[in-house]
Amino acid sequence: MSASDNIPAKTFYLETFGCQMNVHDSEKVIGTLLHEGYIQVEEVEQAGLILYNTCSIRDKAEQKVFHRLADYKKLQKQGKRFGVLGCVAQQEGEKIFERAPYVSLVAGSASYRNLPHMLAKLEAGEQRITGLDDRNTDETFDTEFTARSNPYRGYITIIEGCDKFCAYCVVPYTRGKERSRTSDSVMAEAQRMADEGYTDIQLLGQNVNSYRDPSGKKSFAALLAAVGEVAGIRRVRFTTSHPRDFTKDIVDAIDAVPALCDHVHLPVQSGSNNVLKAMLREYTREEYLTKVGWVKAAKRDISMTTDMIVGFPGESEADFEESISLCREAGFDAVFAFKYSPRPNTPAINLADSIEEDEKSKRLAILMDRQRQIQAETYQRHLGQTLAAMVEGRNEARGQLVGRSSQNKTVNFSSRALIQPATGSYVNVLITKVTPNSLVGEMIA
Repeated sequence: MSASDNIPAKTFYLETFGCQMNVHDSEKVIGTLLHEGYIQVEEVEQAGLILYNTCSIRDKAEQKVFHRLADYKKLQKQGKRFGVLGCVAQQEGEKIFERAPYVSLVAGSASYRNLPHMLAKLEAGEQRITGLDDRNTDETFDTEFTARSNPYRGYITIIEGCDKFCAYCVVPYTRGKERSRTSDSVMAEAQRMADEGYTDIQLLGQNVNSYRDPSGKKSFAALLAAVGEVAGIRRVRFTTSHPRDFTKDIVDAIDAVPALCDHVHLPVQSGSNNVLKAMLREYTREEYLTKVGWVKAAKRDISMTTDMIVGFPGESEADFEESISLCREAGFDAVFAFKYSPRPNTPAINLADSIEEDEKSKRLAILMDRQRQIQAETYQRHLGQTLAAMVEGRNEARGQLVGRSSQNKTVNFSSRALIQPATGSYVNVLITKVTPNSLVGEMIA
């Protein structure tokens, strides 16, 4: 590998696009690169190797990667090398070389275990190196070299891949089949993290609650509870759950183990049975609301959030109104909503995308406006409560500290203490004001 301007060849810059799975994959990629003798740099101009860990869930995320590659094409003349990792790499494969000939490495997420071998080829001067897997891979990307970016909050991937084949989603094709780690390996990693001072752990998977212990020792709910009982761990979160595999024992575990956060993210995607069927979601509105009922009936006040897609092919005005009414009935604390965009290789690509972009934008705006009204009401229940918040930083412009509650809500608060609480510490905050997206309060002893 050549370099210029006195830049060491074994320096790298990595930019991550997409979800928490990608963020954690990047932590593992960085750890592997550091173990192989590479040095991470903060500016793209300082790097001999430029990597993009990509997302293809939505069209704009994919376009952003190719725009970034085009922006930095000029750096090729300085001897820099480029690599595309992740979902776009797996989806597009060697076509990336045609679209961006200056790219030297294309590697899907299921091939990261072979990174040291691929890096050796790159250093030997090979121009086009691929690491791609078909859906049948049984490999997971576990590494002891994870370079965690946050010293207090960390991720553990417990399951990779997806077998659900929702009509709009590329994940089953870019991430491979579902494959779970043993509960013993997950518990060992949780214990290591606790020993290193991590107090907030998030269990990850494309469908995290579809976890199936290869050793047969623990269900997902049992694994959740066990991680929550590791000494030193104060908060355990999990994302993302699939409604089909969301079972009542998960709610029972949250009720029973204080360290399990009182927050469930359960993507519904639509409130209409017609659309859910077309999406191949494998549950009905009524079945979803039954699961919402389990959460609402819990002893603890469990926050619920969801994902929604508007403008899926064939979604009528009546279907859309059913999504609005489901938001009201469920009383979500947040909704992450997106306009439908066709994705390569998915079943929905063959459906006529009959809804105009303007109409999709209109529906998205209506949904988010209605949801803001719902949140303005649901957040009121916190007024006057004292909540534990993990300190995440400081908003200098407002002169406030910023924290996060167990319900995964932002808490902005002031402190009259002479010694201000440190990042990563836990403090009690009396909530004195609420907004549709955050809580405001005063730290108390």
